[in-house]
Amino acid sequence: MKRIGNLWPALTSVENLFAAALAAAAGKRGRPEVAAYLLNLEINVVRLRRELLEGTYRPGPYRNFLVHESKPRMISAAPFRDRVVHHALTQVVEPVFERRFTADSFASRVGFGTHRALRRAGAACGKFPFVLKCDVVKYFHSIDHEILLALLARTLKCQTTLALAAQVVAGWSAPPGQPVYFGTDGLFSPLERRLGLPLGNQTSQFFANVYLNGLDHFVRRELRAGEYIRYVDDFLVFGVCKEELREMRVRIEERLASLRLRIHPRKSRVYRSSEGVSFLGWRWFPDRSRLDRGNVARFRRRLLRMREEHKNGRMSGEEVTRRVRGWLGHASHGDTWRLRETLFDTYDLRWCAV
Repeated sequence: MKRIGNLWPALTSVENLFAAALAAAAGKRGRPEVAAYLLNLEINVVRLRRELLEGTYRPGPYRNFLVHESKPRMISAAPFRDRVVHHALTQVVEPVFERRFTADSFASRVGFGTHRALRRAGAACGKFPFVLKCDVVKYFHSIDHEILLALLARTLKCQTTLALAAQVVAGWSAPPGQPVYFGTDGLFSPLERRLGLPLGNQTSQFFANVYLNGLDHFVRRELRAGEYIRYVDDFLVFGVCKEELREMRVRIEERLASLRLRIHPRKSRVYRSSEGVSFLGWRWFPDRSRLDRGNVARFRRRLLRMREEHKNGRMSGEEVTRRVRGWLGHASHGDTWRLRETLFDTYDLRWCAV
C-alpha cells in the first residue's frame, strides 16, 4: 500500500480538536483539570490549534500513580491538554492504519474488543488440539522509539504529523532497568536507545497495535497458523501438531527480536487445548469456559470495598450498580450462571439496584 500524506490539515482542524477534547473528557468531566478546560473550551481549542500550526506546542510532564489490579501497575497520566492532542492524532491516523491491520488483533479497535477475542479463542479451543500461548516481557516498557517511528513512517509521509507523533513518543521513556541485548548489540547499545510507552495514553494503545502489526501478518501469511488471536501483547496460536507449534515459537521469537522484544520464558509454552487455555481473565476448554479464580477474587474484594464506600457516602448507589452490572455482563459471556448465583447468595446486593 502507498504511503499517506497531507494529514496535517485534518488533524489541526477546529472540528477535529473539538471532537478530541470531548473524547478525552468522556467519563472524566467531574475532574477539576477537565472541568476547567471545558469551561473555556473554545479558547483552549483555538490556543492549542495555534500552537500546533506555529510549531510551538510542547507536551507537559506526566503524573504517575499506582493502580492495584492483578498486580501493581504504574499509570502515567498526561495533562488533559496533551490528552486532547493524543485523541486528535489518533482520530486522523488510526483509520489509515486500520486498513492495514489484520482481523486477528482485538485490543482498542472499534468492532473488536475483549469479548469478540474470547469468542474466537473459545471456538479455536474446540477446533484445534494444541495451542501456543505467548506473553511479551514488559511490552509497553520495551517498545523501541526508533523502531516505532520507522514503522509509522512506512505508512505515513506527512512530515508534520510524523513530527507530532515523535514528540508524543519522546515525551515519556521507561525507567532504566536491566539492559537486554539483541543480535549485534555492542556493550552500550541498550543504554543508547529510548524505550517505552506510558500505560494510560490513548496513543499508547494505538502505537502498541502498530508495533506488532508486522507480527500479525507474519503469523498469518508465513507461518500459516490454524488460528491466531492477539490482544495487546498476549497472543494464542492454535494448531494440530505440537512440534509444528514449537517450531513456530522459535520463528516468532526471531521476529520479535527484530523489534527488540522477548516472550516470557515461563508464561509462553505449547500445551493441549483440553488442559484449558488462560486468556484475558478466562479459562477456555473445548466444551466450556470459566472465569479465572483471580478475576473472581478481585471482584469479591471490589464488591466489599464498594459496599463500604456506599455505606460511608463516598460512592453513589448508581455508580455501584453500574460497576456491578458491568462485571456481571462480562461474566455472562461464559459458563458462569452458577458462579453468579453463588455471589448473589453470598453477598446481599439489595443495597444496590442490580
